[in-house]
Amino acid sequence: MSDEEWGKPAIPRITHHPSLIARNLGLVEYRPTFEAMKAFTAQRGPETADEIWLLQHPPVYTLGLAGKPEHLLHTTAIPVVNIDRGGQITYHGPGQIVAYLLLDLKRLGIGVKELVRRLEQAIIDLLAEYGVHAERRDKAPGVYVGEAKIAALGLRIKHNCSYHGLCLNVDMDLAPYAHINPCGYAGLKVTRTRDHGIRADADVLADGLARQLRLQLGYTEKHINHGAHGEHGVNSESPVSPVLPVV
Repeated sequence: MSDEEWGKPAIPRITHHPSLIARNLGLVEYRPTFEAMKAFTAQRGPETADEIWLLQHPPVYTLGLAGKPEHLLHTTAIPVVNIDRGGQITYHGPGQIVAYLLLDLKRLGIGVKELVRRLEQAIIDLLAEYGVHAERRDKAPGVYVGEAKIAALGLRIKHNCSYHGLCLNVDMDLAPYAHINPCGYAGLKVTRTRDHGIRADADVLADGLARQLRLQLGYTEKHINHGAHGEHGVNSESPVSPVLPVV
């Protein structure tokens, strides 16, 4: 007979994953990545492992749900994609680390504000490893070095699960920022790790960022996959395969 039939409470099924799957996807187009994030979140279940997708995008502007078109100051050849994260307009391009966070917040036991704080802290701690002092600002999510923004955040929470994430400027062309009000702030300066004496490339910093995120979010194990399907084939815990790199 089962425990319930004996009148004992059934032991709850453990669904927490101590490991965080980090996928290094390389340079990938924005639109299919956006669709893959939504599909992953829609199809995941209570036992689906959390993932971080680390990648770079070809040049693209993204405009959040509350984004105002007037924050795009000049029309350029760079495409503008309307998306469902919070926040205003931002820019992605080669030389910038993007980390998409596909997390079950209910299972982690944290809310959105705490998630944002921990994401910011992960970047602050990563930069501190290289002797760069960075800080957060009240009512202006992201990470700043002096008066300039070095990392931006934008999230969407659906059914207690997050997608979208953060970006860290490493060694990218900053000129496209001149055509927007970054994150909706006129005149906001932007900077990159290279400008502060950090010589580590994007791949090294992406690995460091994944490590800091794992520590901030309390995962006890790490599982790193390189490429869309990992080094050892498709990961069976992932309900949707990530997008393929740009050839």
